[in-house]
Amino acid sequence: MAVQLARQPKSLPTARRRRLPSWIKTRLPAGDTYRQLKQTVKLKGLATVCEEARCPNIAECWNGGTATVMLLGDACTRGCRFCAVQTAKVPPPPNPKEPDELAHMISGLGLTYVVLTMVDRDDLPDGGARHVAAAVEALRQRVPELLVEVLVSDFRGNRDAIETVVAAAPAVFAHNLETVASLTPTVRDPRCGYQQSLDVLAEAKRIRPQVFTKTSLMLGLGETQAELATALRDLRAVGVDMVTFGQYLQPSSKHLPVIEFLTPERFTELGDWARDAFGFTYVASGPMVRSSYRAGELFVEKTLRQRQRGVS
Repeated sequence: MAVQLARQPKSLPTARRRRLPSWIKTRLPAGDTYRQLKQTVKLKGLATVCEEARCPNIAECWNGGTATVMLLGDACTRGCRFCAVQTAKVPPPPNPKEPDELAHMISGLGLTYVVLTMVDRDDLPDGGARHVAAAVEALRQRVPELLVEVLVSDFRGNRDAIETVVAAAPAVFAHNLETVASLTPTVRDPRCGYQQSLDVLAEAKRIRPQVFTKTSLMLGLGETQAELATALRDLRAVGVDMVTFGQYLQPSSKHLPVIEFLTPERFTELGDWARDAFGFTYVASGPMVRSSYRAGELFVEKTLRQRQRGVS
């Protein structure tokens, strides 16, 4: 089945991509570890969000031995207007062998922390929750010391689906709020929702209070600091531990235009503000920061390893 990029609504005219400022810099993918991971992922027929979403940090993360694997295929049933992942109304059926194949692949790479994300699968009764849980369980069984972070969809607010994933005991349960409330109808697919995303994060923490909950916000879409403050208060009210801020970058001329490029200094200010004024356990804030960000993974790993050893 053919897939196509998400389109903007008719009320938002297509805009030319703006020239990137000098501080938006990425390295071209290279290095032995990068090539090894790329070859392994290709051979196993797995998708990574690093490639599908055109993540600017792919060189840093892959050469550091970390890749964020995207489960359930490479086509999403939703068409968010910021996202470069391909869309399809009915993607191909999930590969039932994927959880075991993933566990086998990861076990041979010597990793201590892995991030699993997924495309939205509204065509599946449980949104793909059992598939994600099976992948977490397969990884933990094959590599018991491995810490697993999941970055999941909202499952249309299905509490049973959320519980299925949380019951697999990931170290981190992440779901992205993406933007402030006023921009959500413009930025995200109509099936997404600001309150629905908050409810997903709240439910995960309610089911398993010890799990780290995490979310990410894109900046530069026209949000105000007052709106951002409301979002941060809402996130802390449902117990979210970790938040990341990154610059929205327009994937193509068919996607939403960038309204503002925030400077690195502004990102630092906002990160300090989120940490000090709202009390998040961890904040990563920078133009190139993304939800699956290596610095955040290292923080979680250090914190959880200390907990396991009984170190305060």
